[in-house]
Amino acid sequence: MDDGSRKFTIIGIAVILLIMAVSGAVGVVKIYNKANEREEHKVTTSNKAVESLCLHTDYRKSCRKSLANANDTDEPQELMKIAFSSAINEIEHAINKSSTLQAVAKDPRATQALEMCKSLLTTSIDDLKRSLKKLDNFDISKMEEYLADLKVWLSGSLTYQETCLEGFTNTTGDVGEKMKKILKLGGKLTSNSLAMVNSVDEYLGEVQLTSMGSRRLLDKGLNDDHHAYAWWTKGYKRLLIDVDWKALKPNVIVAQDGSGTFKTIMEAIKKVPNNNTQPFIIRIKQGVYKEYVDIPRLVNNVIFIGEGHNRTRIIGNKSYDEGEATFYTATVAVNGDGFMAKGIGFENTAGPMKHQAVALRISGDMAIIHNCAMYGYQDTLYAHAYRQFYRQCTITGTVDFVFGNAAAVFQDCKMIVRKPSLNNECVVTAQGRKDRSSQGGLILQNCTITGDHDYLATNPRPITYLGRPWKLYSRTIIMQSFIDGIIAPQGWAPWAGTFGLDTCYYGEFNNRGPGSNTTHRVRWKGIKKITPEEAARYTPGKYIQGDLWIKATGVPYTSGMMNV
Repeated sequence: MDDGSRKFTIIGIAVILLIMAVSGAVGVVKIYNKANEREEHKVTTSNKAVESLCLHTDYRKSCRKSLANANDTDEPQELMKIAFSSAINEIEHAINKSSTLQAVAKDPRATQALEMCKSLLTTSIDDLKRSLKKLDNFDISKMEEYLADLKVWLSGSLTYQETCLEGFTNTTGDVGEKMKKILKLGGKLTSNSLAMVNSVDEYLGEVQLTSMGSRRLLDKGLNDDHHAYAWWTKGYKRLLIDVDWKALKPNVIVAQDGSGTFKTIMEAIKKVPNNNTQPFIIRIKQGVYKEYVDIPRLVNNVIFIGEGHNRTRIIGNKSYDEGEATFYTATVAVNGDGFMAKGIGFENTAGPMKHQAVALRISGDMAIIHNCAMYGYQDTLYAHAYRQFYRQCTITGTVDFVFGNAAAVFQDCKMIVRKPSLNNECVVTAQGRKDRSSQGGLILQNCTITGDHDYLATNPRPITYLGRPWKLYSRTIIMQSFIDGIIAPQGWAPWAGTFGLDTCYYGEFNNRGPGSNTTHRVRWKGIKKITPEEAARYTPGKYIQGDLWIKATGVPYTSGMMNV
């Protein structure tokens, strides 16, 4: 057997094990049914098999305990079935416990947070389950795509758990701490599941899978009927570029003057069926729409076509200061996959004194935002989870105005700093990656970072930073971009004390402009010197697999490094 054949056989075995390991895990016997059983299990499986599987995880003790009921098996597929099933069962346990806590909660914000947790944790479980389902019909030629989906969705599951806990910030009483303890094991087991998948991907990379033809999926993927954007190849391609409204044939038209199908956007959203597999095109005519738009989970492939972000605007003013959780302050909230928007303005007018006030929140996978604008102050754009692509967009704000834990790439966008309240400092990004295996990161490529007229006219001018570490493994990369002189020489700001300074991943590569000089940047361990090879890893073709789902839409898109 030659080396190439041997490598292929090893890969085939590894993939088969992974398929067998993950698929069908939901039906496995439940673990941890009683609280006192959680701490008393002893590992009865082969120590060697368990140690090998748990080696790549951050929570090895929890990993071993989750495999304690493996009935002495040393089969990797059986061990991973139990590991995945344990994560699901623990999160279900947390949901049940949240109802008990809600009955004794006295702080209205804590009560709201508990109610929010039920929804968020249900979505977290859904991400685990769809990760399992993804492998039911595994095809080795699509392995790169499959592993990418698994990593993104498992990262999403972790993000939803963390968002649940964030709801207890600034609440009184001990309900928040109790919920944190209840969810702690579920978070560890989900993290372990993600680490296991990452270790498989790393192993396959070591044997140079891509050199043996697996890249065929790049040629096939756009035409596979199962793929999220397969419908673009069936008559809708280049829809967002060709702005001939008569040719678009929208499913519905929203117009305030009564000339369309509906007068409000939410009326149109209610017409989209669950698990929608075809594009549902909503043309939104010129006007200021003062309403809150929420696209539910499983309401997929919704497309907003406006008449320009200065002509078609959706406006709200919910804020944390007035009692809303940050997650629920969004003027427009997108929870379904495959969302697209062109020519829309998303705005939150709460103002700089109202603290967190989101204009647009994206919580759906494979979202594309083209030629849109997000207007706000603190927390303007919540790039919450999964894969997102922004092209030729404008985002305005003051503090952390691009934030979240999505794997999000911004190409040719403008980040415009606004005048803050009381001459406070401004921060462009606050990335929220809590787990080192998570796929989240904010990537700014060929973007412009500058200030608006009022900000530039302020004397003395408020200090502005590129970003700060919201979570422990915060990751932001700014490359090939224009950075104006408004950015402080230090570049990056701490969140609180030394939190995240050693574990964050912040990099700048081939930027230009008066604020791009890195000579006086902070010297944290988390500040990285990005090589060309490292920068290329974060281009959309590689980082968010954009060739498989962005290219076919006809949206302006550069897969790799841009010509600037």
